[in-house]
Amino acid sequence: MITETEIAPMRLRGRPREFDMEAALDKALAVFAERGYHAASITDLTSAMGLAAGSVYKAFKDKRGIFLAAFDRYRAVRVATFDEAIAGAYNGRDKLLAVLRVYADSSHGAIGKRGCLVVRSADDLALLDDEAASRVATAFNANETLVTRLIALGQEDGSIRADLDVQTTARTLLCLMSGMRVVGKTGRSHAEMAAVAEAALGILD
Repeated sequence: MITETEIAPMRLRGRPREFDMEAALDKALAVFAERGYHAASITDLTSAMGLAAGSVYKAFKDKRGIFLAAFDRYRAVRVATFDEAIAGAYNGRDKLLAVLRVYADSSHGAIGKRGCLVVRSADDLALLDDEAASRVATAFNANETLVTRLIALGQEDGSIRADLDVQTTARTLLCLMSGMRVVGKTGRSHAEMAAVAEAALGILD
């Protein structure tokens, strides 16, 4: 979750919050995910967020500020989702499947068509903005680290074979998971994407 301390620099200190920051950012990130950074206008964002332009500029300064805050919000929610999914799994292999299923759940229907803000940003903005590029790289690295940790855990508990190259396998799965979000934009069904998640585990055998 984004804390009060984290968002304080984005708005005037000492003033009470005049709107639900997290709800507003959730609506903004939907616009960025669907349209990309460059195609999303301030009018699009203020309309989606249900805010007056003055309130948006006061809280975020400009469109770039909205994007960076929405990106951080998106990552915080995704990390919490991964943590919850992993907590209910028994061993390393099952935990990895739980992560893959999170991607499957996000890669179908209306949510799938909206796409992934991280993947979209890597293509749309990262090469043009150093701060955005750093956030995108951090997000991909965090996902790779998570997958690497789960593979290593599976090797320790015997659910994943011990001779597997952990780093190469983790990067392969990272590419596959990112690809699921791209393919999900084409209107795939949940059953199709869930089958991909299950088949991906074959790389561990």
